[in-house]
Amino acid sequence: MSAFSALGVWIWFILGLVLLGAEVALPGFFMLWLGVAALATGLITLALGLPWQAEFIVFGVLSVAALVVWLRLAKQASEAPADNPFLNRRAAGYVGREFLLEEAIVRGAGRVRIDDSVWRLAGPDLPAGSRVRVTRADGGLLHVEATGG
Repeated sequence: MSAFSALGVWIWFILGLVLLGAEVALPGFFMLWLGVAALATGLITLALGLPWQAEFIVFGVLSVAALVVWLRLAKQASEAPADNPFLNRRAAGYVGREFLLEEAIVRGAGRVRIDDSVWRLAGPDLPAGSRVRVTRADGGLLHVEATGG
C-alpha cells in the first residue's frame, strides 16, 4: 500500500498506460477497457480527491461498465448483417434468380454462364433459350427448374 499511496493519483495513469500497452501485446480488447477504466479513475480522483478505498470502487465499477458496454457492442457487431453475405458461398447467392440457358440441359445436366463464370446445372431437360430458376445450390452445382416465361 505504501507504493500506492506514495504515487497518489499517478498510479492510475501508470496502471492505465500499462494496461493499454498490454493490450497491444495481448489481443482481445480486454485490457483496453481496463486501461480506459484506470485512466478514467485517475481523472476522477484528480478532480474529486477521492480516498483510496473509493478509488478502487470507482475502478471496479468503471471496469465492469466498460466491459459490459464492450460486450454489447461486440454482440451487435457480430449480429449485424454482412455487406456481402454470399462472399464465400457465391452459388447460394443465385438461389431464386432466373437465367437464360445458352446451352440445352441434356440428361439432367447442363451449363449456364452467369456473369464471368460458367456453372454446372442439374434439372429437367430443356432446350437452349429456356428460362430457368435456381432452386438450390450444392457446392458448384446449381439445381434449376423451368420457369413459365
